[in-house]
Amino acid sequence: MIICGRRFTYPNVFLKTFLIFSVALAFCGQSFAKQPETTKRDPWNKTQIITPAEFAGLLSKSGGKKPLVVCVGFDFLYKGAHVPGAQFIGPAREAKGIEMLKKWAAGIPRGQEVVIYCGCCPFKECPNIRPAFQALHQAGLKRLKVLYLENNFAKDWVDKGFPVEKESQNK
Repeated sequence: MIICGRRFTYPNVFLKTFLIFSVALAFCGQSFAKQPETTKRDPWNKTQIITPAEFAGLLSKSGGKKPLVVCVGFDFLYKGAHVPGAQFIGPAREAKGIEMLKKWAAGIPRGQEVVIYCGCCPFKECPNIRPAFQALHQAGLKRLKVLYLENNFAKDWVDKGFPVEKESQNK
């Protein structure tokens, strides 16, 4: 094969292509990381999802107004470990949890950034995150995001070394 006036044998072309592809992967590896996906049943869009790494970075920045963080999962999980500064509202799969969430949201400025999370189970199957997002969106919160915990809070937050608080630290 002749390319640009140079003769290449197939093994040589294959090797060069392989090397170029390998270098591209090395430099662009992050772009191939699994990104959160939205489905038709999700009440949010892609801009309303934040990954654990992005969120931990946001929380670690000094200065500036930080978002309010709300745990809409189960009490025993929150007590075991939660995002620093997170408020526990309760499971949003239950009517009582939704009512508490709406009551909480009534006192929040509509322009305040709010990040909600659950982390009880795989994100795509979570019984709490979608009802919580819908309730807060309907309550008029304009800067609402969901923390994308693909597997659960332990695997996607705690095991990755992101900061946590435990119930006893808040007393």
